[in-house]
Amino acid sequence: MVNADVSLPGHPEVSVIGILAHMMCDGKPVPGVSPATKQMGRCAARNVLARIEGRTVSVFHYIDYGSLATIGRKSAMVLLGKIRLSGMPAWLVWLFAHIYFLIGFRNRIIVMPDWAWAYFSFQRYARIVIGAWKSERRN
Repeated sequence: MVNADVSLPGHPEVSVIGILAHMMCDGKPVPGVSPATKQMGRCAARNVLARIEGRTVSVFHYIDYGSLATIGRKSAMVLLGKIRLSGMPAWLVWLFAHIYFLIGFRNRIIVMPDWAWAYFSFQRYARIVIGAWKSERRN
C-alpha cells in the first residue's frame, strides 16, 4: 500500500509507482497498466520537487483514458468511455494509436512500412539468440 501522494508509508522520501504500488483512488484500486504508471510517475516527480522546495505535496488522482488491446490479426478491442469497438475497426484504432504515441517522427516513419511489410507478408520477426552464453570470471 502506498499513500495518496504515492509515497511509502513511514518514508515520505520514497515514491512507489506502477505495479509495485497498491493504492485506492475514488474507492477503486488503481489498475496496473502503463497509463496509470505514467500518471503516478508525473505525480511522484511533482512531489519530489515539492518536497525539495518545501511546498505541499499533491494527491494522486487516476484518470482512465480508456483501454486498447490487440488479440490477433485484425482483432482488437477498444474501450474509450462509452465507445466500444472490436474486430477490424478496433485493430485500426490500436494500430494508429501506437504509431501516434511513438517518440519522434523518424520512428513513426520507420515503423509504419515495417509493420505493413509484416502484415502483408505474414512474416513475424523474432529476436532469437542462438548459442550458449558463457560467463567469464576474472580473478
